[in-house]
Amino acid sequence: MYNDVVRAVDKGQVPPLVLLDLSSVFDTVDHDCLLSVLQRRFSVDGDAMTWFRSYPADRTRTFVAGKDHYGPLPVNCSVPQGSVLGPIKFIAYTADVSEVIAQHGVSYHLFADDEQLYTAVSRDEIQVARQRLTSCISVLRDWCASRRLQLNA
Repeated sequence: MYNDVVRAVDKGQVPPLVLLDLSSVFDTVDHDCLLSVLQRRFSVDGDAMTWFRSYPADRTRTFVAGKDHYGPLPVNCSVPQGSVLGPIKFIAYTADVSEVIAQHGVSYHLFADDEQLYTAVSRDEIQVARQRLTSCISVLRDWCASRRLQLNA
């Protein structure tokens, strides 16, 4: 992204940049939606799908506050951030976000819970770039909501 911005400036263009952040992404991955994405987008089926289904099955959490215990409570969302499989599942879960962004003609850089949207335009096209980025953010917010992800305003 840095090189793209520097090249744009060298060409006399304006490179508007939007930095976005998602809240608690690993904690909000919906298990049913994740399994659907794996099947639909990545054609995971058979034994592989059975294995993926077994991972979140029958998971519970117990909360302890002082002497009080709450749970066990069923867990229907989240992937462990510190595990080997957690980040891979999150990447699969959000893989199609690049298509959502690309439809708006903006460039992007994605890293887990951070997204950077940018473009390069001449000075007289700044309003067009602003509208394009605003539209992209609006659609991105809806996409995040459909995946139970919270885009920080």
